[in-house]
Amino acid sequence: MVTRAQQIGVVIGLTFVTALTTLRASDPPLLRLARDLTFDQYQRLVPRPFENQPVRVVDIDEASLREFGQWPWPRNRIAALVDRLSDLGAAAIAFDILFAEPDRLSPRNVIRDIIGIDPSLLGKLPDNDEIFSRSLSGRPVVLGFGLSNEGNYLPPVKAGFAYTGEDPYGAPPTIKAATPLLPQLETNAAGLGHISLNPGASSAVVRAVPLFLSDGEQLYPNLALEALRVAQGTSTYVLDAAPHTPNTLTRVKIGNFVVPVTAAGELWLYVSRDTAGRYISASKILGTEGASADIRTAIEGSIVFVGTSASGLQDVRTTALDENVPGVSIHAQIVEQILSGRFLSRPDWADGLEILSIAVLGSLLVIVTTFVNPAAALACGLLITFFALVASWAAFLYGGLLFDPLAPIVSGSITHFAATAFRFLVTDRERRDVRRAFGHYLSPSLLHRIEHTRNALRLGGDERELTVMFVDVRNFTQISEEMNPSAVVAFLNTLLDALSHHVIANDGTLDKFIGDSIMAFWNAPVDVPDHAGKAVRAALGMRETLARLNDDDAFGFGDARRVGIGIGIHTGLACVGNMGAETRFNYTAVGDAVNIAARIESACKDVNFDILVSEPTAALLSDCALLEAGALTLKGKSMRTKLFAVVGDESVARSAGFVELQATHRQLVNALRVRSTSSRKLISTAKLKAQAAATGLLQDFYSQISRRGGHFIDETAEDKAADI
Repeated sequence: MVTRAQQIGVVIGLTFVTALTTLRASDPPLLRLARDLTFDQYQRLVPRPFENQPVRVVDIDEASLREFGQWPWPRNRIAALVDRLSDLGAAAIAFDILFAEPDRLSPRNVIRDIIGIDPSLLGKLPDNDEIFSRSLSGRPVVLGFGLSNEGNYLPPVKAGFAYTGEDPYGAPPTIKAATPLLPQLETNAAGLGHISLNPGASSAVVRAVPLFLSDGEQLYPNLALEALRVAQGTSTYVLDAAPHTPNTLTRVKIGNFVVPVTAAGELWLYVSRDTAGRYISASKILGTEGASADIRTAIEGSIVFVGTSASGLQDVRTTALDENVPGVSIHAQIVEQILSGRFLSRPDWADGLEILSIAVLGSLLVIVTTFVNPAAALACGLLITFFALVASWAAFLYGGLLFDPLAPIVSGSITHFAATAFRFLVTDRERRDVRRAFGHYLSPSLLHRIEHTRNALRLGGDERELTVMFVDVRNFTQISEEMNPSAVVAFLNTLLDALSHHVIANDGTLDKFIGDSIMAFWNAPVDVPDHAGKAVRAALGMRETLARLNDDDAFGFGDARRVGIGIGIHTGLACVGNMGAETRFNYTAVGDAVNIAARIESACKDVNFDILVSEPTAALLSDCALLEAGALTLKGKSMRTKLFAVVGDESVARSAGFVELQATHRQLVNALRVRSTSSRKLISTAKLKAQAAATGLLQDFYSQISRRGGHFIDETAEDKAADI
């Protein structure tokens, strides 16, 4: 039956789910940033390997500036660089440099502006821009242009465009104006491409690069794409647009290469580590080494990007690997990525899948938290988290697909927290009241049963097999007579607290404290596998704890007294349940099995040993070190009860010393059974072997056997009166 509190909990939980789903659908900047950082981390774990593709960066680095002077260089030197690269066999030469203004270092311009000369004579002076323009003519050179907020200049497009599907011109980012190129450079260049890597992006990290810009009527390719086109001698870009969806791109074909892109025509960068193998210093191209075999091998057939890494020129970008690299290297990495065929993509349906997962999984967590329990919901949430992370990682690793695991995980965590908080505050109030009331008296298993079982707090009982334990302090009357009442209470609290921990630790139910005694049982209220074994392990733990307390003088008695206990354990049928009045009752066990366990504890005094178990219990202890302690007539029982002394655990039972002692003990029992005169000698032998086996507890045990003699086996009331 669904309670009103559960109904309210479901409504509140689903409200949270709806709010979180709506938040993800709106995709605020914070969520986008978290998603981007997750994808960055994936690349850091598995970056694209540097495969030494035919792509090089000719770097105007610090060494080049030291050798050839500060930037900007005169364009006749740039022309010399083009000539040298062309002679070395470069497949394409792309400049990540703007040539927007005339070269102020050109001799013609210098003479005109500084010295002054007859204008008719200026034409006879060399012009660096003309020299550079002539070097471009007929060569595979691509020049770059930037975005501008002023003017209306737009460069000519050197390539044609073909597309399938709907009109794609509204898909890419918008270009309103560009930095102008000198007309002669613009005319002689084989290709023109924009050098903007992340226009309009709020983040300094370059993650996706627009391959095209659009003015609404014409597309303008970026520098890397133009370099790849020119290198292949291709004249046309083929664009695949989404059918029936205007202004949406899916992929671009450049010659022999197909590039998947986002709907806006962007390429997700899958970057490799910045490496020296990608760069060649411009000083080596322009210097005497320009014709060396190594330089020729590196340049020949390669797409060469010319740019700068010199710190003063401030062309530095940040990659997903958190590396600061020259902007020109990102253009080079775009071509490397296309040549390698290693792409990243985020499917158009990824957002829908992530939004749906938040709604479905959030609703599941609300239902599990409300109607099962928060622990199961937590396990479910952890499982969802694990599979979300594994699925997202596997999609990236094996398919290059980018799915956000973070939004569903965070949303699920918030939902689980909200539903759990509501349940804790409202639905579980009754359980908390029960736990506070009984937590100090009942075992955790009993508390769990009361919390999760309807009508558990009612009178009645069940008959089941129990292992019952009684623990009693030896000579407690004498101890209490020598102490004031508050000291007696402190003594009992110290002792009983230490001993009772072993009951709880071994899955037992701590029934009650009866003065200086403890009653506990196993196998109720829930089934406990190996309940007899766990009861004996609890008893052995009590023995060790008491020895430590005595050694540490925890009771303040000094060397004058060592506290002793007796423990009796029996396994049998008993009735267990809530017993008492309707308004006040206890969870306890009653029956013959309980009485026998209490009598066995009393028999510890007669046997002079601290832990005794009945024969039914001993039959369930296949691995413990046991010795027969005789057949005694217990108070209130007409039949004698065979008892066993618990010497130790499995390790003691396997020891060579105990095995020898056990054999001698069997001989002693047989001798006592037939009243053999050899029993006295066997008792002495057993004492020696017990001492050799480091079981000093047995010395008093065998002394008592010696006093009892033949009555060890079949003691009766008349036998007790006899003095042998």
